[in-house]
Amino acid sequence: MTENQTVQQKSVRRNRFAAAACVAAALVTATVVGTQSATADGAFRGTAAAARTAAAAAPGLGSAHLVQSEDYVRQGLKPVAATVTLTGRQALSACSGEETMRDLTKGKATAYASVNWTFTTDAQLTESAANAPAKATAATWEKQLVGLVQDCQDEPAGHWRYGAAHTLTTTGGTARWYPAYNGDGAVSGGVAVLRSGTKVAVVELTGRPAPASFEGIAKAALNRLSS
Repeated sequence: MTENQTVQQKSVRRNRFAAAACVAAALVTATVVGTQSATADGAFRGTAAAARTAAAAAPGLGSAHLVQSEDYVRQGLKPVAATVTLTGRQALSACSGEETMRDLTKGKATAYASVNWTFTTDAQLTESAANAPAKATAATWEKQLVGLVQDCQDEPAGHWRYGAAHTLTTTGGTARWYPAYNGDGAVSGGVAVLRSGTKVAVVELTGRPAPASFEGIAKAALNRLSS
């Protein structure tokens, strides 16, 4: 990559970081509903039982594993709207440009979930999660997400950047969270990479989130992911 391309790419990232928008809606709980048909009642019961067994055996990931409105209220934020999707096509973070969780995982996750929250203040939170087919794969994706975040720690004076990593460990998983600094050097939100078993996620708060504690949000997000 040439120097000009690198500058242009980081310029796009900064523009994405600064663009905290507001929309009006209520929390959407997304649910995937499957349908099936059978020619005989016995056949239906057999296929339904097999489906229940398969569902129980596979770790789940859905909107319930994403941060919820009450998590923000505890941190002093007042949520206005949320948009939830299960496609893995939401951009990961301000530092990843247009890359999505589906891009990062090459479409190999067993499930995706993401949310975009807006608040009464000029703040926005995005979260993207994926469920890996194995713990080793989840660890690889976690490492890739950390690499994306660290790419925006070293920025020239006067530009927003991520600060030093902080480690958060709970019984359900681990998180690396980083404060974000605006061009004036003031703390302005943050970003966290989370992993719980086979599930990984990246959550980012941008804009003017005060008085929210991003550490508190990272912990809430990890608790949800591991639930």
